[in-house]
Amino acid sequence: MPPPIAHRITKYDPADRDERGHYHGPEDTVSDHGPVEAAYLEAIAAFAREWGIDRLEIREPGITGITGVVDFGSEAPVAGHGLAGLFPPDLSGYYDGAEVSVPTALELVRAMLRDEGAWCRLERQDTFTVHVGWDQYVYVGSDRPCAAAVARTGELGLFAEPITASPYAADLEEREVTQAADEDFWERVRAELAAPKTFLLEETYLRNATRWHRLTRNNLDTIRAGLGPRALLTVWPDLTPDVEAVLAALGEDEAVDFVWEGSDGTIRHVAGDEVHDQRLTTLAADARAACALPLAVDERHPLFHAALPDRDGVLRARW
Repeated sequence: MPPPIAHRITKYDPADRDERGHYHGPEDTVSDHGPVEAAYLEAIAAFAREWGIDRLEIREPGITGITGVVDFGSEAPVAGHGLAGLFPPDLSGYYDGAEVSVPTALELVRAMLRDEGAWCRLERQDTFTVHVGWDQYVYVGSDRPCAAAVARTGELGLFAEPITASPYAADLEEREVTQAADEDFWERVRAELAAPKTFLLEETYLRNATRWHRLTRNNLDTIRAGLGPRALLTVWPDLTPDVEAVLAALGEDEAVDFVWEGSDGTIRHVAGDEVHDQRLTTLAADARAACALPLAVDERHPLFHAALPDRDGVLRARW
């Protein structure tokens, strides 16, 4: 359940909205990277102070600029997705369920306001939430009134408008994956690998960011130990060594994820429009195995589909 009290925080004067709520005033829809942006961050900090929060949880984190499939904003992504200095280069620490201090959370908000390539929800269970939307819209939810923070927002030159709920609240009734990658799941995978077989494992560790592995009975435990927290796991039939046949079968309008293993054993992929780029043949020139996986949800039929539970066995990931 989302918090019962929500406010939309913006730089847009409600007096400049039409009868449908559309803004027609002079403010731009991008961050000024300056005093107005700083006002947004101070307003959010004011809500957190009044509530008494010093840490927030990262939920549904994602990045753009990896596969070309998803983009979060109007500005071009920057190197590091706006996360440089907040997390290591491999983004360890930036995962669903990670707790961060309020100052770090505010830096995440800054990156989202700037459309730098990262997006996530910031929450404290169902009692306090911060969601950044398009065009400099920020939504703060709480389970108690924060009158002082609302007043402070006005002092900062921003507008805190009461709303029913954040439009970016997680839809808990529309989960795509409800199966946990628990011990029973891994035993089923292990039994299938006993044939012997090799499977392709798609590890989605962030939204719009994946790692690929070729699973065998010998490397299953090693790969499992290195998977990201709460990762979405999709097990597919193995790559085929007939790379030319895979390339030849690609339809011009087919939305697929082309996956290949290079001569060095590294597995790469390109998705969407990039699949039909003339560079694909060049990119896959050293491929020793490949496959094309559908992107359309109703055409995806993996062998197994599950999400990693937390250490206590509870599945909290909201894929």
